Amino acid sequence: AATHQDMTYWLQELQQKRWEYCNNLDAAKRDSRTSPTPSDFSKGLVAKDNPGSILSQNASAERARNILAVETSPTDLVGEQAASQPAPVQTSAINFSLKQWSTEFKNSVSSLRKGNNENRKSIFYTTEEWELLDPTPKDLEDSMALEEKRKHLAEGSKGSGLTGSAFPFDFGRAPHKTRRPLKDMIGSTKSRNSSDSSPTEWISGNGNKLVSELQLKYQSQQEELEKLKKDLLSQKELVRLLQQTVRSSQYDKYFASRLCEGVPKDKLELLHQKDEQIFGLNNQLEKLNLEKDNLQQEVKNLKCKVGELNEQLCMLMETIQAKDEVIMKLSRQLSECEDNSSSPSGAVNSSTGTCTNKDLQELDRLKDNLQGYKTQNKFLNKEILELSALRRNAEAREREWQAKYTSLEAKLCQIESKYLILLQEMKTPVCSEEQSPAREVITQLLEDALKAETSEQPEQAFFKPHLVSEYDIYGFQTVPEDDDEEKLVAKSRALDLRSLSLSENREISAGVKWENYLASTMNREMMRCVELKNLIRSGIPHEHRSKMWKWCVNLHVKKFKDSTVPGYFQTLLQNALEKQNPASKQIELDLLRTLPNNKHYSSPTSEGIQKLRNVLLAFSWRNPDIGYCQGLNRLVAIALLYLEQEDAFWCLVTIVEVFMPRDYYTKTLLGSQVDQRVFKDLMSEKLPRLHAHFEQYKVDYTLITFNWFLVVFVDSVVSDILFKIWDSFLYEGPKVIFRFALALFKYKEEEILKLQDSMSIFKYLRSFTRTILDARKLTGIAFGDLNPFPLRQIRNRRTYHLEKVRLELTELEAIREDFLRERETCVEKRDLISDDEEDS
Repeated sequence: AATHQDMTYWLQELQQKRWEYCNNLDAAKRDSRTSPTPSDFSKGLVAKDNPGSILSQNASAERARNILAVETSPTDLVGEQAASQPAPVQTSAINFSLKQWSTEFKNSVSSLRKGNNENRKSIFYTTEEWELLDPTPKDLEDSMALEEKRKHLAEGSKGSGLTGSAFPFDFGRAPHKTRRPLKDMIGSTKSRNSSDSSPTEWISGNGNKLVSELQLKYQSQQEELEKLKKDLLSQKELVRLLQQTVRSSQYDKYFASRLCEGVPKDKLELLHQKDEQIFGLNNQLEKLNLEKDNLQQEVKNLKCKVGELNEQLCMLMETIQAKDEVIMKLSRQLSECEDNSSSPSGAVNSSTGTCTNKDLQELDRLKDNLQGYKTQNKFLNKEILELSALRRNAEAREREWQAKYTSLEAKLCQIESKYLILLQEMKTPVCSEEQSPAREVITQLLEDALKAETSEQPEQAFFKPHLVSEYDIYGFQTVPEDDDEEKLVAKSRALDLRSLSLSENREISAGVKWENYLASTMNREMMRCVELKNLIRSGIPHEHRSKMWKWCVNLHVKKFKDSTVPGYFQTLLQNALEKQNPASKQIELDLLRTLPNNKHYSSPTSEGIQKLRNVLLAFSWRNPDIGYCQGLNRLVAIALLYLEQEDAFWCLVTIVEVFMPRDYYTKTLLGSQVDQRVFKDLMSEKLPRLHAHFEQYKVDYTLITFNWFLVVFVDSVVSDILFKIWDSFLYEGPKVIFRFALALFKYKEEEILKLQDSMSIFKYLRSFTRTILDARKLTGIAFGDLNPFPLRQIRNRRTYHLEKVRLELTELEAIREDFLRERETCVEKRDLISDDEEDS
């Protein structure tokens, strides 16, 4: 740039271009965050309901850039015109001694090391650093006032004949301690000529004194403010402790005076014991919350330190680059001097001898400077290595603290789950039938514990556990609305699930493996392989489930889809709507009974109800032999959560016509009966103790498992486990149902063996699957402990039991025909009529 004003203009333009480039780059990363899933990929109800966490641009950072920006207009000489002009005259790089350079370098390094953290910031910032900027409006106003004050001071110094510093950047920071754009750091002096001193000189004269006084005053005010904040926090903590002491003493006094009258001693001791347990849990939770806050603050401090070290590293890299350029220039000058010194001695006269002596002196000085630059290079390289090591150590500490924080949060969820169980035990009265203050406290605690998460929650004087949202990510209701006892059980189950998910996140995330695998298949078609099967068995991530389910369905029904015409699904649906369909009446009756605990199917106006109706009608028209069977509605409802209507239709075709045997969903349910007999054989082989236990007490567990096989565990297990089962089911087929049915029994085998009567066993079997929460352990049992599990064995047993069931049905049909024939031939039996016929 020809002038400093043009330099300011170009730096502003470069800053703006960098800001736009980084924002565009971040937007591209956000779009490809769920890569390689295309952005226009069709998804189901859940995927549309939860589009994923897409980070938006920081509006406060943009607002701060606009407020703190200093607009500078260019002169006529910009761009190619300025490039064609001769370079401005600058001080020669060789007109300084090594001693002077070493003094300057020591001063700059000491200022970097000993100065406050604000002066160690780089003048260039990345988009990630701007995302940390969030100043308040008051901070922005203070910054504007400080800028105005600086402008007035600069004008005063101009009027008094003092020249400002040639250094164009202001290393000071605004009082709100946030990073400022480059536009704000550029000095207000615009009329500087090319003979000014180098931009690497520090502020001198009266301007330097004024800035140092302002900095000292600012630092003292900051120290006073920190002291006041600490005093305020200590006073608040003291007041809180005093209030808690007074409240507990008043409660003990009231409790002792009102409740001790006529109360047996053992019941009073029990109340005191329960009260102490509740207070102990409260104190423990308060300690955990304080520890969690301290850990979060420590993580923030570590992040700030890492940012500062990165900025120092960038500054040192820029310094090294500049020094390397100077070294190259000095090296070229040294080579030129050596060439001049190698000229023939015969052509040297007295005047050239004088020039040679000067050249030799200049050469010695250049060698001295070169040695100094080498020393500087070694120091800077060492500094870079040290900073890199510090940064790695800080990152390792941050990872350790993050793991510790996650572990503590999981432990907190477990404690809160126990707290809910304690509340349930304390719900029953222990004194008299009349309402007591203790009953009121427990009732209030129960109401607080059962509240669902809302946007605004009033502050309560009592302890309140983590709030659980009303619906999970799949749309299923987390806490029921009617039964209070069931509400506590569901709330405790939700907290246990959260604790499990937090504990799993401490290990290597399956999402990273999925991202790597899908990235490797972007340019080629996915194929069946062992790696993909293992990934699917561990569970498909929520953001990739729509794509993977559609791929699995297309894998199984490709031969069906290839033989159909385009628009096949729409044609079936149109025929079912226009013509008489015998299944439509039963479909309408079952729509609202499908998944009433899911918000996508809870009311007639829900989006999922119409889609469910369309898919069931289209399938009843495609397969009139089955038409509609109770159970198909639940299969389609689960498929619609991640697939569109047509894909859910083909998913139902996959289950009914590809996976399951014939007559599985017909009126006789012949295939379902056969599978229950096959499952009994597998139980006697894989779980002999449990099978013998059921046989001893004559418990027919197929009454429970029949529904598992018919609807693939819908409404039988918690939603997290249900969708992991469906992931493997859609990829591997019906063998997965046998695996997980056996795994559910093996998971609770010891608990079932402890039950010693048929009624308690059957009651336990009706609800035990809802208490299984650890999906990883269940998957390990299903795919690890139960091996070997050959599909050929299941097919052979199906064939064997199918013949037996058909033979039994034939015998029953023969007995029925004999009875009817005998009734028609025998006069006495023919005259017999039933009570219903007589009444009519």
